[in-house]
Amino acid sequence: MDNLLDYDGLIYSVINRYSKRFDRDDLYQVGMLGLIEAYKNYKDDLKTKFSTYAYYYIVGEVNKYIRENSSLKVSRDLIKLGQSILKTREVMEQRLGREPANVEIALFLEIEEEKVDMALMALEKVKSLDYQETESEEMYNFVKVDEELMKADILDLKEALNNLDNKEQELIKARYFDELTQMETSKELGISQVQVSRKEAKILQKLRSSL
Repeated sequence: MDNLLDYDGLIYSVINRYSKRFDRDDLYQVGMLGLIEAYKNYKDDLKTKFSTYAYYYIVGEVNKYIRENSSLKVSRDLIKLGQSILKTREVMEQRLGREPANVEIALFLEIEEEKVDMALMALEKVKSLDYQETESEEMYNFVKVDEELMKADILDLKEALNNLDNKEQELIKARYFDELTQMETSKELGISQVQVSRKEAKILQKLRSSL
């Protein structure tokens, strides 16, 4: 297995969305704890890459840190947004045939991915008022390898979509999430159908290259 420091990028991909509200160095240390925990539990015979496996441990540690240190007040608007996100997730899951990633939900609702994370976290806070979570219930302690959810290409796609600029994301959202035709997309974005076709081809090529 590679040196753990080779996975710095994986840690930063998780903590970057929270670095405006929390100390970046603290988040990095927490992410490293998740990475080390993943290293201890990873087995070479698992049908997934170590980076994919470790991602969920890092997310678990970071989310735990945020829950324990966040001064975020659970507002009614945030709860309402969270409920809307859950409904959107159900609709998109039926359409895509799989559970959508948070970045896909964010693109669909035209909001920042961080808001999706915050709203879902707010729902978890409300839920936690009804029962106390034990250490054994923490996500990073019972990560299981699921061939559908743990596939590396899902994480790769998430990263590739994040690397698109805003206009490229708008076009992809219109064509593949709203399922608009190229003509409808041209009207939505205020560009010609020919431009839509050319831009879409270039974006898809960019995504293929990233994957």
